[in-house]
Amino acid sequence: MSEQFIDTTVAPSGPGCFDCEAAGSWWFHLRRCAECGHVGCCDDSLNRHARAHAAETGHLVIQSYEPGEDWFWNFGTDEGFTGPTLASPTEHPDDQSVPGPRERVPADWMEQLRAR
Repeated sequence: MSEQFIDTTVAPSGPGCFDCEAAGSWWFHLRRCAECGHVGCCDDSLNRHARAHAAETGHLVIQSYEPGEDWFWNFGTDEGFTGPTLASPTEHPDDQSVPGPRERVPADWMEQLRAR
């Protein structure tokens, strides 16, 4: 059951991908670990930090961290589902660019994503 991987009391780790921020990189879309709040980049991003976090920690459930999206995904079953409301904030800031952060996104970002 996916519920065992969800803690509704844990806040997100920040407004952007925790690992991309540490490396000075950029992301396409963001996902939030439903168990510990780690914010990572999606599978369409260059680094796929959300999936890497799940593999490293066993925290298998993520929720979209994009404005207007509230879907969950279980990496263990490769299934989406509807879940509870997580601790705020439930999305990155509205003024944050996608991809982001704006100042680190290369001009050829679309080509980079297609090439991976």
